[in-house]
Amino acid sequence: MSDLVEKITACRLCAPEFAATATAHDPRPVAWFAPGARILVAGQAPGLRVHETGLPFNDPSGDRLRAWMGIGRETFYDRSCLAIVPMAFCFPGYDAKGSDLPPPKRCSATWHAQVMAALPDIRLTILVGGYAHRWHLGTRAGVTETVAGWRAHAPRVFPLPHPSWRNTGWRKKNPWFEEETVPALKDAIKEALDA
Repeated sequence: MSDLVEKITACRLCAPEFAATATAHDPRPVAWFAPGARILVAGQAPGLRVHETGLPFNDPSGDRLRAWMGIGRETFYDRSCLAIVPMAFCFPGYDAKGSDLPPPKRCSATWHAQVMAALPDIRLTILVGGYAHRWHLGTRAGVTETVAGWRAHAPRVFPLPHPSWRNTGWRKKNPWFEEETVPALKDAIKEALDA
């Protein structure tokens, strides 16, 4: 497992593409998983703050995600409890308009099968955002439809919207998410951690 983390951390496959972005940055893969993890958080890609700090979900979206999960930073960053495996391990950069670029497909094609095989003890998978929904569930449905259908996957898998501030409007339009999905998610997390 430590060899796999080291290989991912050393990966520079996307260096030419990242150098051509508006941010013109070098790759900095953030691999956050270890043997025995019981919960998998499958996200999209690190943001700029994560790129700078090397700590996944180390931003306001991470605060919101932890609130939805009902856990603090200590549990969230305990690799023996929780693995964080985004669709791309590096910050993909911004385009010329300052918008996030999508996670490079090369990353998941290169690493995800190996990472999933190295995490046999996962009891609960939390899919954060449309890219993770599509890869893990094989769905082509939109985020709202996928998240609204959470009961079809629970209690082992929970598709969530991205916890970004950009989705504040989505949360207001879909109050059922925090009224129904979030409490069920918290129960599933407690059960996965206590088992």
